[in-house]
Order: sequence, then C-alpha cells, then structure tokens
Amino acid sequence: MDKRYEAGSDSMVSTAYRQNLLVIYEAGLEVVKGHHAVYQALMKQDLPQVDCHLIAIGKAAESMYQGAKNYLEKGVKSALLISKFGHFSTELLANPRVKAIEADHPVPSASSLQAGSILLEHLKRLPNHEPLLFLVSGGASSLCEVLEDDWSLEQLQGLTQYLLANAYTIQEMNAIRQRISKIKGGKLWQYLGVRSVNCLMISDVVGDDPSVIGSGLLFPPHEDKVPDRLPPAWKNILPAFNPLQTPHDFQWHIVASNALALQAMAAKARNLGFVVRISEDVLQGDAIECAQVCVEQLEQGEPGITLWGGETVVQLPEKAGRGGRNQHFALAAALAMEEGDGLMLLAAGTDGTDGNTPYAGAIVDGSLPEHPQGLYNALMAQDALRRADATSILELNDCLIETGPTGTNVMDVVMGLKV
Repeated sequence: MDKRYEAGSDSMVSTAYRQNLLVIYEAGLEVVKGHHAVYQALMKQDLPQVDCHLIAIGKAAESMYQGAKNYLEKGVKSALLISKFGHFSTELLANPRVKAIEADHPVPSASSLQAGSILLEHLKRLPNHEPLLFLVSGGASSLCEVLEDDWSLEQLQGLTQYLLANAYTIQEMNAIRQRISKIKGGKLWQYLGVRSVNCLMISDVVGDDPSVIGSGLLFPPHEDKVPDRLPPAWKNILPAFNPLQTPHDFQWHIVASNALALQAMAAKARNLGFVVRISEDVLQGDAIECAQVCVEQLEQGEPGITLWGGETVVQLPEKAGRGGRNQHFALAAALAMEEGDGLMLLAAGTDGTDGNTPYAGAIVDGSLPEHPQGLYNALMAQDALRRADATSILELNDCLIETGPTGTNVMDVVMGLKV
C-alpha cells in the first residue's frame, strides 16, 4: 500500500482493521480515477483515433487528460486543462504542448474568471469542423466562470460563501450558478462553433445528472431548480431562466460514479473475507444526523462491512474552524459509538480534500471520545462539532486520512465495520 494511506502506530483505532478499511477505500478510488475511467470508456466506444482538440475542466482534469492521451496517442491537436491549485503535476505544468490553468475552489476568485476568459479565447481560435473532446469532473463550477454582465466577482463570492455556509446541496448550488453564468447550463454551446463534440464526465452528484455535473457546461437543465429557500435578496437579482437546446452532433458518457466506487470497494472487502452490504440509502442532508443513522444501522446489523455513498452538508457557524463534511461526519459517528462495541467507521471524500483541510476524511471508533488525555473527551468533541472544528480532535487522535489529489471526484464514501 502507498505510504500516504498508512495509519500511525499510536492510532486510537485498531491498526489491523484500519489498514483493511484503507485498502478497501483505495480499491474504490482506483477504479474511478480519471486516467483509467477515460481510457476504458474510449476503448468501449471504439472511437477512431482521429486528431481532436481536448479540453479538461475539474479536479480530475490531469488524470482524465492522461487517459485520453494514452488512447489517442499522438492525436491530441491542442489541450487546455483547468484545475484546482495544487492538482497539476510539475511534469504537466512544464509540458509546452499543454495549456494548464489553475484556479480556486470551492469559492471562485479572479483566477476562476481568468480561466473562463482563457477558455472562450481558446475556443475562438479552434478551426471549425475539427472534433472536440470535453473531459469534465467535479469542481468545474468554481474553477471556470464567465459571469453575466450584471454580476461581479464580489457578488459571486458572497453568494457562494452564503450557499456553502447554509447547507445548500450541490444540486441547489449549481442550479443557481447556471442562472448567473454565460457558460453554465448548456450556454457554452454558443462558443463552440460548428464541430462534433464528445463529452466524458466523472459524476460527483447524486443521480449522475449531467446538467448538474460542473453546472452543466454542455447540458441545459430540464427545469428551473433554484430553491425556494434562497433569500429574496439573492433570488430577485438572478437572471431569468432560459432553457436551451443541445445540438445533435453530440455524444456524452459518464465514465465514473459513486456507484462504481462502492462496487469496487465491496469486491475488495469480500476478497479480504468480510461480509459486505451496499446500502440503498443515499447519504444526503445534515452530516451529524446521517452519521447517527449509520451508526444505528451498524449496531442493529450483522457483523461485516456496510457501504454508503452520497454527500452530506454542514451548517457552518459564523467563525468555522478546521474541517469538512467527512471529518464532521466521522466525529459525530464517534460520539454515537461506545468503546468496546466493535464498531468502526471511515468517512472520506474521493477527491482527496475535505473542507478547508488537506485531509480526505477520517477513521474512528468508539474509543475516540474517551481519549485518556482527558481534555479531548466527549464534551470537547461535541464543542468541536458546534464550532465546525472536527480536525482539531481527529488530528490529535491520529484518525485523519491524507491522500493528496486522487485524480477523481465521485462524491463521498462511508464504510462501517461491525466485528
């Protein structure tokens, strides 16, 4: 196993079981990594290896590009990649044949608007009738933007911060983003010219709706999904909903999803000798409530491993600490467990980052609230949840998972073990 997944020797969690959970988690990541997923999808499509232009946008941009390049060999006429700061390798950044643009996530910045401007300029220079391959993964909504004329960067940042702090789902956020963007919700088609377009996507949304992934750069939404709970101060200044049509010379495929990751994790767990169940429940809503439900299901269930997928939300206080929804989930789960009950739980993102931290998530068991150092007991853990500061507790107890950028993004996975 890669050393970056290894547990510390002083972990509060049983090292042997922790290593098993990490091996299973890694197996899920491997099957949905961009390079593997894109290469396999192109092989299945059996597309001719003709010259084409390539644009990859999202956290998995480089990995997806590598998969396409391996399939097309020398058939990439031009390549524009847009990803999060720190998600490009030094080798790719040094490649003169690739235009690599870094931008901010999850709150857009001037770099996001610059990326949008570069994208439109790049499209303008492409000759008509030459094929275009789009590779889209989670994060595209923040990383690349061209705002409607009446909107400013400051407004975009304020709106994004409000949505993130008030537990809006990715579906709700992206429905709002489509209304204030000149390229989201299928509006990018007006800049593509006359050409055939193929789009491969890694899904980071429940239901794998292409109009939600990356705010639907090439997919007009079927209906206006701006949530009613959006305050009038924001809702009243949104542009009108204007559905568009998708051109006919267009094909698209979802090449990786949360379901695929869970299936690979289940197969690996069975290979290690565990009885495995993939829950039909999709984790959505408040992270603490979801964590408590998962622990209750583990307690009532038979020994073995239970897998869940989805994406929860956290209501942030005015001054949030360090953490993310997966660490929040894990700490809440630890508080719901009891020491010696034979339960363990892993909650982690698949993109390698969680909230405002470099961690992907955490592994916990019932011993966490009873840490022998005294200060970090159940009351301190509860206070950390209130302050959205789960990292402070999990860090000291050696429960955190650090992977670095994974080359994929298929929402979150939760794995519960009952021994």
